[in-house]
Amino acid sequence: MDIGFFGANHGVFDNPDSIERLATTAEGAGFESIWTGEHVVLIDPQKAPSPVPPETPFLDTVAALAFIAATTESIKIGSGIILLPQRDPIVLAKELASIDVLSKGRLLFGLGVGYVEGEYEALGIPFAERGPRATEHIEVIRTLWTQQQPAFEGRFTSFSGIQSRPLPVQKPHPPIHVGGMSTPALRRAIAQGNGWYGFFQNLDSTSAMLRNLEEIGKRVERPAELGKLEISVTPPGPVDADTARRFEDLGVDRLILMRGFKDMGGASNEDAVIRFLEETARELSLG
Repeated sequence: MDIGFFGANHGVFDNPDSIERLATTAEGAGFESIWTGEHVVLIDPQKAPSPVPPETPFLDTVAALAFIAATTESIKIGSGIILLPQRDPIVLAKELASIDVLSKGRLLFGLGVGYVEGEYEALGIPFAERGPRATEHIEVIRTLWTQQQPAFEGRFTSFSGIQSRPLPVQKPHPPIHVGGMSTPALRRAIAQGNGWYGFFQNLDSTSAMLRNLEEIGKRVERPAELGKLEISVTPPGPVDADTARRFEDLGVDRLILMRGFKDMGGASNEDAVIRFLEETARELSLG
């Protein structure tokens, strides 16, 4: 099972020195991947379901991934997750293809729809359309990444007679990991994703989600070219070796670890997170 780390572009990791230290430490310790989070804006004053205080810094995902790519050599870099309905898919396809090129094929494209209505209101995007937009945007990006003469006719995006180069290094394209625990998100993962990403899931909830995926998979066709659905999970806190093995026994392919929401909100310090990486690497025998 692969081990990643979530939290590379927010909280105390809001400046180049701290991000470089985090990324190079994770790479040196044997972590397989490092992942960003995303909130383009935060609700002020904070109110549920917004997860963190409004003053929490969130560096742009694409900019952070590019920086991490430049300061590392081998660790995979993942978006965990890009709020896809809030993005122009044509622009995003170019940005992410560029990240894959600049990282020499290390991009993991994690996406989701989000759950904070006020963030959509600020961006002028109908909250009720986030599901259909995500479904269509995935296919827009896949089209631009794989077709020699890309053309698309959809509800939200249409184009023909264009090129968007360079294409990604990874073929047919960087892995697409669909996040979310709702039934539509699980259907989207099965029908369109290389993987499913469950955030803040413990052993019991992960087991339940995997059963849901299995049941939905009986009714939703999965294209053969997508292969086996890869399962990535972020538990709500640190895990020991025994807990990691139990996740693996459930069928989890990747744990993307974090210490907790205190790190996301900046209520921690850089040294503590670095110690967490080093201690986790020893506990799980990474590297």
